[in-house]
Amino acid sequence: MKNIAVYGKKVNKSTAPYFLQILQTIEKFSWKVVLEKELKEQLEKKLGQLPFCDTFNHFSDFTTGIDLVLSVGGDGTFLKTVKYIRNSGVPIVGVNTGRLGFLASVNTENLESVFQQIKNKNFDYQHRSMLKIDTNQQLFGEDNYAMNEVTLHKKDTASMITVHVKLDDNYLNSYWADGLIVSTPTGSTAYNLSCGGPIVTPGCQIHILTPIAPHNLNVRPMVVPDKFPIKLSVEGRERKCLISIDSISKNINQGEEVIVTKASFLINVVKFYDSNFLDTIRKKMSWGMDQRN
Repeated sequence: MKNIAVYGKKVNKSTAPYFLQILQTIEKFSWKVVLEKELKEQLEKKLGQLPFCDTFNHFSDFTTGIDLVLSVGGDGTFLKTVKYIRNSGVPIVGVNTGRLGFLASVNTENLESVFQQIKNKNFDYQHRSMLKIDTNQQLFGEDNYAMNEVTLHKKDTASMITVHVKLDDNYLNSYWADGLIVSTPTGSTAYNLSCGGPIVTPGCQIHILTPIAPHNLNVRPMVVPDKFPIKLSVEGRERKCLISIDSISKNINQGEEVIVTKASFLINVVKFYDSNFLDTIRKKMSWGMDQRN
């Protein structure tokens, strides 16, 4: 390891000490820090000048010279960090300063131990799939990738929308609902889970279709192979509805087709040998604990 990129969204009184700890620990291991440009500006207001830190501000900066990226925050910050990584293959570690943290699972108290494991190469990778989203108007430009999910949702109305779905060009269903989620295995513990969808372990080669408050109770979440393209279009009383990919939302016109496919690259999430997905799920969701009293 030589160059460690660091991304975080907000620097305030409560988070500034975490960033300082991270910078000091990286320096202790004689590695070079590369900060996201806006993050560096925020840190310098709190900590003073950081002349020893280079910066990045675009995914093209990750094509060479970055060995690892730290995402400092919660799962939302992790998803934003992934948009810089894209197909570069740069591995990512999530440092949790938020609350739940399915993706950002490293605690700040364990930083030095974590860096020692990285130095000793005592880790493996979990390869996480991504969604690629294409629309007629290319609404998301070059940010058309999602790690968790793409969602079509009603907007500015109490009325339902109808989402027509084709799987591998074969008609599947028309969902009368508040919306529809197409999720990756990674996103199975996010919005999908809140809407009654299944939890899926990382590495499964599937996508999940989960309706949001469907009118027909016979309509249930469905697991499909991720090799098939999913085509979506919307009808409703309003001219527009909402389309979201992870944390980015746009308006989309009725009838505009959305094509969801598996991205051609995977994200390398660093996995340490002393933890696994089942441990994380059990801990975060309090499984196996008798909480009847």
